[in-house]
Amino acid sequence: MPENEAGRVRLPQLRGGEIFGIADQLLGASRIKVMCADGKSRLGRIPGKLKKRMWIREGDLLVVKPWDFQDEKCNIIHRYTKTEASYLSRRRAIPKTIDIF
Repeated sequence: MPENEAGRVRLPQLRGGEIFGIADQLLGASRIKVMCADGKSRLGRIPGKLKKRMWIREGDLLVVKPWDFQDEKCNIIHRYTKTEASYLSRRRAIPKTIDIF
């Protein structure tokens, strides 16, 4: 298996600038405070096409893509279920800075 593939679970595309994050605080209006794997806290935004499809709670593991022009903001790309998060934790795919699973 290639180094950045963990079975059937989607991983962040590092070439695309995606990183892991943890939902820290729900702010309303489809905004979430996210603690990212690089140590920064960013304001995450759920894009319109994912708004109804993806319900996010505090403590969820996410894949985020920081904005190119404003580093303190990011788009939320994917949310992992608790099962997927614990699977990634067992496979040591999550960076130690945010691994709470």
